[in-house]
Amino acid sequence: MITTRTKTPFDMRDFIARIAVIAVPVALQNLLTTTGSMVDTMMIASLGQIQIGAVGLCAQFSSLMFSAYWGFVGGGMLFISQYWGAGDDDGINRSYGLTLCCMMSVAFIFCALAVLFPETVMRLYTDKESIRRVGVEYLRIAGFSYPLMVFSMAMAALLRCTERVRIPLYGSIAAVVTNILLNYILIFGHFGAPAMGVRGAALATVIAQAVSILVIILLAKMAGHPYLLAVNRHFGWNRELLGIYFKKCYPIILNEVLIGFGNMTMNIVLGRQPEEAIAALAVFRTLEGLIIGFFAGFSNASSILVGKEVGAGYPGIAYARAWRLVYLCQGFIGLIGVLLIFLHTPILTIMGMSGESFRIAFGLVTIYVIAAVIRMGNWTQNDTFRAAGDPIYGTVLEIAFMWLMVIPAVWLTGMVWHLPTLVVFACCYCDELIRYILMQVHLFSGKWIRPVTDIGREALTKWKAGERI
Repeated sequence: MITTRTKTPFDMRDFIARIAVIAVPVALQNLLTTTGSMVDTMMIASLGQIQIGAVGLCAQFSSLMFSAYWGFVGGGMLFISQYWGAGDDDGINRSYGLTLCCMMSVAFIFCALAVLFPETVMRLYTDKESIRRVGVEYLRIAGFSYPLMVFSMAMAALLRCTERVRIPLYGSIAAVVTNILLNYILIFGHFGAPAMGVRGAALATVIAQAVSILVIILLAKMAGHPYLLAVNRHFGWNRELLGIYFKKCYPIILNEVLIGFGNMTMNIVLGRQPEEAIAALAVFRTLEGLIIGFFAGFSNASSILVGKEVGAGYPGIAYARAWRLVYLCQGFIGLIGVLLIFLHTPILTIMGMSGESFRIAFGLVTIYVIAAVIRMGNWTQNDTFRAAGDPIYGTVLEIAFMWLMVIPAVWLTGMVWHLPTLVVFACCYCDELIRYILMQVHLFSGKWIRPVTDIGREALTKWKAGERI
């Protein structure tokens, strides 16, 4: 029987319980990662604002890599979650293998750029020679962590889609503990190790990512996970799978790549602000991860809980879950933002901000907290549409608004009119409210439910006949 939004009462208690099972471990995992990044920032901040600014700009290069491979993550989660709902083991295995290969191709390209051409990368992001020199030292080592980081992310995506969210959490715990310990040893030269400065932080990152991979593989093997280690079943692709995979993934990949280059353009503008502003931006990016960490739990929950029901043939349940997930996400993000504003003084002080850099950092946090409630609502809706089989609507909106509205505003205010950093930064979010209204219209239309499984397509036809026709 197909559950529709009018024929069957929605079980809110079961809904919250399912969110908690998926979202809480993911949120905790990202909170741990953010905590580790905050400790990194505090340690590097003791070396000086040039060092913290340089490492912050290097993080923007890894964010570009994130945009390049995240399209494959989104596409992979679309297929894996729907095949998981339909109980299609072969579909899960083949989708994961194809996703992994695509992601690792991106990782090795960025690894080569960071290790072989770090001067070119840093010259793109800033015109400050002192910051560039430090960034080059960091990138040459940190670049080796990129393939490890992406491999860990691919495994985490598979485990989350198959509702084994605790294993990636334990991998993150091991990585964060390792990273903090090695940072303390290698940055400052404790326990007889040489004081390596930012190079020590980069080496600690590489080793921590390797530890995460080992822990995830070991725990998956102990748990007897049926997909992660089934290597001989990951690559049985056929023309039909490749066709539908890239047809669904293409809009997501295009979206992430164009958004990544758009963010890079904005970071180029922000990287030409005063040194105090660059240092403040580096600290802000770490705090931004705190909010995104909580959001990621809801994002993953929306992808899995909605995509699973679409693939299993319950579009009514998927529809009912989707809009509730959006509003729950926005509510939690708002609470976290208020807490961050309330505690900003001790947090920014501990992270090395003072004087002008403190003022700018607080302004960045305030602007972001105001924008984040709408921004994360847009993000959750887009992830929900993708998991349900509609990767196009949110993609078109995001790309169009970024390149026609946001980037021109940021470029003009920063490079042409040379307005204050906070004005330039605020322009990064000038499109969010308009997109939110358009996304809400699409959300309640239900047109984003587009299954890739046979049982899902059959159920959707029946659901439409009972509700829309």
